[in-house]
Amino acid sequence: MSTQKFSTQALHAGHNTKLNGGTRAVPIYQTSSYVFNDSDHAADLFSLAKPGFIYTRLNNPTNDILEQRLAAIEGGIGAVVTASGTAAINTALLTLLRAGDHIVASSSLYGGTYNLLKNTLPRFGITTTFVDPQNPQNFTKAAKENTRVFFAESLGNPKLDVLDLKAISKEAKAYKVPFIVDNTVATPYLLNPIEHGADIVIHSLTKYINGNGTTLGGVIIDAGKFDWSSGKFPEFTEPSPGYHGLVYHDVLQESAFIAKVRIEGLRDHGAALSPYNAFQIIQGLETLKVRIKEHSKNALELAKWLKEQPEVKWVNYPGLEDNKYYDLAKQYLPEGQSGLVTFGVEGGYEDAKKIADETQIFSLLANIGDTKSLIIHPASTTHQQLTEEEQATTGVTQDLIRLSVGLEDIEDLKSDLKGVFTKLKKRDLV
Repeated sequence: MSTQKFSTQALHAGHNTKLNGGTRAVPIYQTSSYVFNDSDHAADLFSLAKPGFIYTRLNNPTNDILEQRLAAIEGGIGAVVTASGTAAINTALLTLLRAGDHIVASSSLYGGTYNLLKNTLPRFGITTTFVDPQNPQNFTKAAKENTRVFFAESLGNPKLDVLDLKAISKEAKAYKVPFIVDNTVATPYLLNPIEHGADIVIHSLTKYINGNGTTLGGVIIDAGKFDWSSGKFPEFTEPSPGYHGLVYHDVLQESAFIAKVRIEGLRDHGAALSPYNAFQIIQGLETLKVRIKEHSKNALELAKWLKEQPEVKWVNYPGLEDNKYYDLAKQYLPEGQSGLVTFGVEGGYEDAKKIADETQIFSLLANIGDTKSLIIHPASTTHQQLTEEEQATTGVTQDLIRLSVGLEDIEDLKSDLKGVFTKLKKRDLV
């Protein structure tokens, strides 16, 4: 399958019709568990001597097809799907790290991720230093003796900063730590971080990959290129007390991390994806290329239109020629810059909230990547738990509105926003 192109892999990777009853559509294996041939067969599965299915918290045939497909289109050696994007981040980090370890992360992260790293993981003895990712050397400058991960979003949400992944990956390699990239906003069609040096890629499948706002899911994809035997990661080079003394690196080599995510991460943290949700996500994945190209086209046209509106103070979209991330966008996102647009309004915080309240086509809700257009005011919602200073580092200002531009007719989207702008202007004149 590795020689086939994106569209073909998105439709076929991982699904052998001869092994699945001749079904052309991927079946939903809605079962919690699986019958073993005999006790010896069961013992072989539990000891990893033979591949197979044990319990759906660990693996499932529907989930397995989705995992193979996502690994194929991202260029990884394996993948594990989880119950949500946040579950993917949390499971990956807690599988990899232990109390006393340290993370260096981009400051331009989604609010929920920022909160996880800043406030929740320290309760488990794992701390994070946030840096401006536009200077890749900042990651190494902030690294400590106990640093074990560099973490970033390929396209920040909602800052929309495009990162120089190649440069950051060089810093990570020099420091001998894995570079984890959340690629949710960019999607695997527009960008493959593994091609640029990322070691682990994460997605919230809830967003563009599913694409219709119905289903939660996440995925962890392993490039299979990181050397876990450097001495910094005893979890992989010493016998695992949680898996009858297995030494992951010795036995599983390049697959050590993704195997540990499944047989310890999913087993112990339990953030398994429902087979029905996996089926739903597969349906979305099949049309990702078509959709993300249209999302990107609509977002660029709307961003250009917003720049011409007198009520709009500023517009941020990496595809705009005057955008400070334009050159990086052309390097890393030549096929499109995804569907998020942010802008600020002259009326500041209160007017930004009113615009989010009164659009008719843009729905006010906390999600992105839907076929329907969405709107939110991050300062009062998704990034509310951050201080104003922290909000600024993530790209959130008091007047910022985030649009997830959908697949509606672009003229209708312009009309929806223009109607609200006009209404606010009339109120100001009263």
